[in-house]
Amino acid sequence: MLNIIQIPVLTDNYIYLLHDSVSGETAVVDPALAQPVLEILDINGWQLTYILNTHHHWDHVGGNLELKQKTRCRIIAANSDSERIPGIDRGVFEGDVIALGSHQATIIETPGHTSGHIVYYFAKDEALFCGDTLFAMGCGRLFEGSAEQMWTSLQKLKVLPSLTRVYCTHEYTQANGRFALSVEPDNVQLQQRMIEVAKLRLLNKSTLPSTIEVEKATNPFFREDNSRLQKKLGLEDQSAVIVFTELRKRKDSF
Repeated sequence: MLNIIQIPVLTDNYIYLLHDSVSGETAVVDPALAQPVLEILDINGWQLTYILNTHHHWDHVGGNLELKQKTRCRIIAANSDSERIPGIDRGVFEGDVIALGSHQATIIETPGHTSGHIVYYFAKDEALFCGDTLFAMGCGRLFEGSAEQMWTSLQKLKVLPSLTRVYCTHEYTQANGRFALSVEPDNVQLQQRMIEVAKLRLLNKSTLPSTIEVEKATNPFFREDNSRLQKKLGLEDQSAVIVFTELRKRKDSF
């Protein structure tokens, strides 16, 4: 079993620490800061093997160099972003596989938020580490890519098995849900989810991971083909990309 520890940092970031107890190998996904990771490693007596970066933004790579210096780990990230990832050792492409002990992750390229964004999909462990491409009830802003690119990227994730757990890297769930309700107010599953999210946030608890199944039921960026949502937007019978583009535009100014 893949041991996954969620580490909250900064105002709303999550770092994920992954450990295989058989091999002793450990990886960290998107370390914004080094010290919180080093503390958890020390508490558990683990040695860091890899850093897995999804994209180049500072709040995902800020701890790279310090962790590499102190643990001699190797850094894996998109080959196309090799000039923007601090300390990168291995550049990966769509379809490449990385191993953490007996656990294997497939690389999926998901440009949109940034041009070189990738995600790590552990199929047998039913776990997706998706950085800032997919959020609970949302998706990443389009800083470097087009709406069509992001839509295409999300389609790759939408078809993953329904029980796949979604480990995104920001606690944006409640804010995203408010927007989701604005475009799909009659979605009963969405309404119920927001009640559950509110209870968790009142206790300062994480709302993650989500699942692909839950996102397909409540995330508007996974529901651009829903007729009621299209009608709410005044875009009946329009292409999925046009609907998605309008959703992203509205979210940006929400």
